[in-house]
Amino acid sequence: MTPPPTTGLDLRRTGFGPAPDAEAVRDGEGIARVPTPFGPTAWMLTRQADVRRMLGDADAFANGWTPDDLSGDDGAVRRDPRQLSGDRTGNLLSLDPPDHTRLRRLLAGEFTVRRMRRLEPRIVEIVDDHLDALARSGPPADLVAQYALPIPSLVICELLGVPPGDQAEFQERTNAQLDTGLTEERRDALAAEALAYMQGLVARARREPGEDLIGMLLREHSEDLTNDELVGIANLLLVAGHETTANMLGLGTLALLRHPDQLARVRDDEEAVAPAVEELMRWLSIVSNGSPRLARRDVEIDGVTIRRGDLVVFNLPAANRDPAVVDDPERFDITRDGPPHVAFGHGVHHCLGAPLARMEMRIAYPALLRRFPTLHLAVPDDDVAWATTHAIHGLERLPVAW
Repeated sequence: MTPPPTTGLDLRRTGFGPAPDAEAVRDGEGIARVPTPFGPTAWMLTRQADVRRMLGDADAFANGWTPDDLSGDDGAVRRDPRQLSGDRTGNLLSLDPPDHTRLRRLLAGEFTVRRMRRLEPRIVEIVDDHLDALARSGPPADLVAQYALPIPSLVICELLGVPPGDQAEFQERTNAQLDTGLTEERRDALAAEALAYMQGLVARARREPGEDLIGMLLREHSEDLTNDELVGIANLLLVAGHETTANMLGLGTLALLRHPDQLARVRDDEEAVAPAVEELMRWLSIVSNGSPRLARRDVEIDGVTIRRGDLVVFNLPAANRDPAVVDDPERFDITRDGPPHVAFGHGVHHCLGAPLARMEMRIAYPALLRRFPTLHLAVPDDDVAWATTHAIHGLERLPVAW
């Protein structure tokens, strides 16, 4: 068995793709024992078939575990990484069936493609407003700060019913919460502020439900959801739906700028936009992993026995560039016909907001490229600033001109 790589192999990246040593695991044994920042070592999966199998088997691999469930006696200080964000009530990513099933069923109706389309006119308006602002301010512009970050943040505000007067502060706090370079004290303070805000938002919705997601959940399922569950749901949607889409918009634009022939297709051909979004999701894999799972029983994967009580992590960038499922996976090619990927996860925890994320990207990419057909980098390619302290892979800044 390969010796354990350095800490954080399931998170480390190289440019748009996975770290070379994660690729080496995938192309070699497929599975490796790796250190974790919260205690014991874990098994890391890198092949797409293995990741799908693990994510699709909620009976064998649990989300709802505690440090006391971990196996081994290695003297490690054991911390549950999901507790870093506070109370897990209502957080689907930390729950197993049947609790997960109950909440997911209540939420699923609000995230159908049909219901998400009700937001489409507002998303178009938000995108157009930011394009107008870019045009007024003129080049050079930071596409991350002036386009990629604020658009999904305002969409989440619309979804959750955040009043317009609160949205600027809401955006600022959200951006700061996802910076892993902050001190623990600052992160705790921001989490407390966010919790207090969400509690107030839910309390107001209880008194007077609006047309937003929380209001609709209260009108249709008021007796089935506690306030704490609604707060947890709102926090999850905030974290899962903000920086993910924002980083896709920034990093995806850079990828297109580096492939001008494919950029032209996205700009000029409406039929090319949806496949381009799927290829960008696969090729960029901005979410490097997900919640660690705990093996509930002994399971054999790639000739290795994962013992009951072992932790399992997974490397999505390596899985999405698995040559066993994608031809020439290192090549960025938006003409692929539905490239298989696990960028939105798989199984019962497949991203609930995937229809919304896809809609935002399908609107924002072509709108930007059509408004500014001569869009180009305003700095040398090597000077683009990557976000190295954020949990989601992306850029700190993207200076552009037109």
